[in-house]
Amino acid sequence: MAPKTTHPRLTARDLGRATLARQLLLRRTPRSELTVEGAVEHLVGLQAQNVKPPYHALAARLADFDPAELSGLMASRRVARLVTMRSTLHTHTADDCLALRPLLQTGGPDRELRAFRAGLTGVDLGRLAELTRALVEEEPRTMKRLREALLTEWPRADPFALSVAARCVLPLVQTTPRGLWGGVGQVTLTTAEHWFGRPAGPAAALDEVVRRYLAAFGPASVKDFQSWSGLTRTRPAFERLRPALAVFQDEKGVELFDLPEAPRPGPDTPAPPRFLPEFDNLLLSHADRSRVIAQDGHRALTRRGNQSFPTLLIDGALAGIWRLTETGDHATLTVRPFGDLSRARREEVAAEGELMLSALSAATSYDIRFGPVE
Repeated sequence: MAPKTTHPRLTARDLGRATLARQLLLRRTPRSELTVEGAVEHLVGLQAQNVKPPYHALAARLADFDPAELSGLMASRRVARLVTMRSTLHTHTADDCLALRPLLQTGGPDRELRAFRAGLTGVDLGRLAELTRALVEEEPRTMKRLREALLTEWPRADPFALSVAARCVLPLVQTTPRGLWGGVGQVTLTTAEHWFGRPAGPAAALDEVVRRYLAAFGPASVKDFQSWSGLTRTRPAFERLRPALAVFQDEKGVELFDLPEAPRPGPDTPAPPRFLPEFDNLLLSHADRSRVIAQDGHRALTRRGNQSFPTLLIDGALAGIWRLTETGDHATLTVRPFGDLSRARREEVAAEGELMLSALSAATSYDIRFGPVE
């Protein structure tokens, strides 16, 4: 029997520093090196369950970030919000909206759809897609208006299940002004094809998406990729790519893949504090999250109901939660660390908070406090 291959070993700290480098979180990237649109593409989308997280995500990653830049890309239809990985809402470039969603359909929307089939008795999904397309391409519709129209066709269907099904069978983007910085407006939907004025597809090639995932989240295992994408049975893609990839193993012996040229800074590389939004993909894109979440007990502290608190990284790991409140011209940033911080560390966190406030708050005065987050 041939001996088992032993690959170079990477510790959780090694993996954390490598992923932080890919995520643009070890240093803010200058605009001369990467545009806002380029960052959205490199990160393979930004979690957008709420309106502000994509802006906060980029403020933590890009030097001199101006939220008007991302807002302008959204207004000009260069980027948009739609359901992709894990059937959750993301902000993507136009190209990724049209190509990623077809590839990820089975890993997210189709899986979510199966969970609601009990409420869709008698609903023909082909007819549902046809009718939904006609309705939202006639004019962008709120989910309420879309649901009401669909219920005239299937009055016995569960209303919520019908809404979910409409979002699952078609790539529906949230139209502006929803998602614009400082804008207001209900969620209104149309098809990605109609919004961008060109057909969806062809679906992105799985092998290329694996490479893109590694560039943004590697080194990573097959299970890590599957946790991020929602797809299953993806090992053949990694095996096809194996000759062109670097291969490592983690402290548990799990095989990890990476792009040979990707950065893997040393474990002692400084990792400044960073304020991340709720649901940031840094914390959600690996089956084994120990590279950034040292203690699973922290997970309970980062959630409230079905929502998540914005999170604080210190020395490259999840170390607290935060909340920003604005009243008139005054802003208050409240930070709750999970442990005691030295005076020097508090000063570092406060300085990072000031950078975030200068980028994202119009307030003329502010307080930064350490204490409970309600």
